[in-house]
Amino acid sequence: MAKQIIQFRISRGDTHYVAEGVDLPVVTQGKTFDELIENLKEAIDLQLEGEDAADFDLAPHPSVLLNMELSVSPHA
Repeated sequence: MAKQIIQFRISRGDTHYVAEGVDLPVVTQGKTFDELIENLKEAIDLQLEGEDAADFDLAPHPSVLLNMELSVSPHA
């Protein structure tokens, strides 16, 4: 069964947010979270342009799920 959701891991570097595809070979970045989202949309469109989504085991119109990694400080 084709995947209905494309997953991405989001992390924050020193100066940029980075998105790495779990289900699709896509990596992109942005200085702000909003810029990252726009770049990610464009990167996904470019990766799938002219391709059959089934070749990536994806449904025709999948959703995108973002998982964000956060650093937390332990409480004393």
